[in-house]
Amino acid sequence: MVLWALFLFGGFLFGAPDASYSHRMPTWTRMASSFTLVVAGWSWFVFSRGRQVDRYAMFIALGMTFGFLGDLFLASVLPAPNRVLTGIGAFAVGHIFYIVAISGFIRRFAFGAPLPRWGMLALWWLIGLAGWFFVVFRGQDPTIVHWVALPYALLLASTAGLGSGLAVQDRRFVALALGGALFLLSDLILAGDMFSDLYFRLIGDVVWLTYGPAQLLIVYSIGAAWSRADSGLLVTEGDDMSASSIP
Repeated sequence: MVLWALFLFGGFLFGAPDASYSHRMPTWTRMASSFTLVVAGWSWFVFSRGRQVDRYAMFIALGMTFGFLGDLFLASVLPAPNRVLTGIGAFAVGHIFYIVAISGFIRRFAFGAPLPRWGMLALWWLIGLAGWFFVVFRGQDPTIVHWVALPYALLLASTAGLGSGLAVQDRRFVALALGGALFLLSDLILAGDMFSDLYFRLIGDVVWLTYGPAQLLIVYSIGAAWSRADSGLLVTEGDDMSASSIP
């Protein structure tokens, strides 16, 4: 975590602004900060082996890995015919892994209360839809990228919604919910830059100063999952949703 902070915030504090003054962080410090979270995610997984949260840790680590690939594509570090669509695709796969992780955790550890789960999911879907409409779609001559951004926004909103549903039931997951919210906020700022000519000084750094902490909070939610597994209720495998005590 310290190494991640040195790359992200050090790049911001000591980097030189580019010609458009959109960012100070060099590409290499941004990519390095993201890569440290990949290492952190897989480290969490290694130490989760044999615990009841090993699958949660594995899917979160996979999600962060694809997020890092998305960073590389958007930064043109890796070649792609269309870096935007390829980057969106990588991030989308990453969020599918996040959703699988959170959904599996909800099923396994008795967080199935319908009101917080579906209520928060519906709320964040509305936020994602509104964000897409006002930032990406309104006033534009829509292309395929504009339409692809809609399911992508709803996917990001799903991560935030599922995380918020957990946080309502267990405050240990407030950081996870905040991570999902910051990720969506970061992407809306980036979308404004890409689709709506949104610009303010250091906009690129603002994207990373919301995106980076978002990924950190999601990855380190594995620690919250450990805590819950050690003190909570375990749902039996299969369709049996009855809770049994964990020694």
